[in-house]
Amino acid sequence: MSLVLQRPYEFIPPHRGSMWPTFIQTFRIVDHYLRIKEGVRSFEVRNLDAFQSALRARKGILLAPNHCRYADPLVMGWPARLAKTHVYAMASWHLFNKSWLDGFAIRKMGGFSIHREASDRQSLETAIEILATAERPLILFPEGTTSRMNDDLKDLLDGIGFIARSAAKRSLKRDGNPVVMLPVGIKYLCKTDCHPWLSACASQLESHLGLKSSDRLNVVNRVRRLADYWLETNEVQLFGSKQSGAYVTRRKSLATEILDRSCDRLSLSVDHEDVSARIRAMRSEIVTKRFMGSVSDLGQLESAAKDTVLCQELITFTDHYLAGDAVSDTRLVETLQRLQEICLGRAVQDFPLHAVIEFGAEINIPSEKAPRGQRDPLLDKLEGQLSSLIRGLSSEANVIDSL
Repeated sequence: MSLVLQRPYEFIPPHRGSMWPTFIQTFRIVDHYLRIKEGVRSFEVRNLDAFQSALRARKGILLAPNHCRYADPLVMGWPARLAKTHVYAMASWHLFNKSWLDGFAIRKMGGFSIHREASDRQSLETAIEILATAERPLILFPEGTTSRMNDDLKDLLDGIGFIARSAAKRSLKRDGNPVVMLPVGIKYLCKTDCHPWLSACASQLESHLGLKSSDRLNVVNRVRRLADYWLETNEVQLFGSKQSGAYVTRRKSLATEILDRSCDRLSLSVDHEDVSARIRAMRSEIVTKRFMGSVSDLGQLESAAKDTVLCQELITFTDHYLAGDAVSDTRLVETLQRLQEICLGRAVQDFPLHAVIEFGAEINIPSEKAPRGQRDPLLDKLEGQLSSLIRGLSSEANVIDSL
């Protein structure tokens, strides 16, 4: 996830009119964008009645989908259109800064900003009030960021529990209108043979990385080879040679070394044993130093920000994703697109995907605070349903023999 270092954060509220979202739904602009920019050509929505039932009851609705692709927020527009409603969505500040058109479109579709590198009371207050008043359904991605690993659920952030419980408490003080959470599983399936696409993209990456062509290898092993070589290349650049040991240990060691060197260059004091927590703290420090004026070299800060993105990629790769004698076609497409983003700057999005959006069972949100000193039971319920939805949807992918 990119950091915005060109200007300080400024909260962007949601557009509350209905003309623009109605226009977007009526002329199916989301469909055109997803087809051209993300390769998502078709969709289906399952158990939509769970969503429609909550709408009819005028409940405050928090939609909590898994998050594996940049397409996810727009894909959630499809069930909203079928249910004949508009939605709000919390979106990272950097998305509003990609271009003037992106910022305009996100806001008109109901998006409002969140500053992930600092406390953002305005954003939290906006989310809580939307839910407490049942103004519109609100989309929050509990994983926070994407990973291009559709079959894995990342750790859920505590913030979604805080927002949900605060909204339920506020609603109870007013009219007692219930606030509920609806888990949503999103899965992207390949409906056509992906072998030609995988082979062409693998050849492109092999050429870019200076890796000898491996046309004779099974496509699964070609993708594995590329992922391994990318790790080795980074190790050689940093340590001077390929490292030994388990992949997970090597990735963690590489990420730790990159962060150590970056912190030394900028005199950052970020000390966490957990690499993910260290990355988050470092990103916050970078933003603080940029706008407090304590570092004059913007290039150094931008370089450090890129280091955090690379480290996030390193620690979120998982060995099991391409393991075994058979690997799904969707995992291969996701891994290649992820490597394209890392190595080439952008993923090739011309392979046709079919999106399945499945609603889980409604979760009633209590107004009491979460128990102290332990994980929020609300997150356990959400995680359980999302994991179950993802497992079921993942079983529908086609399997490719790696032997």
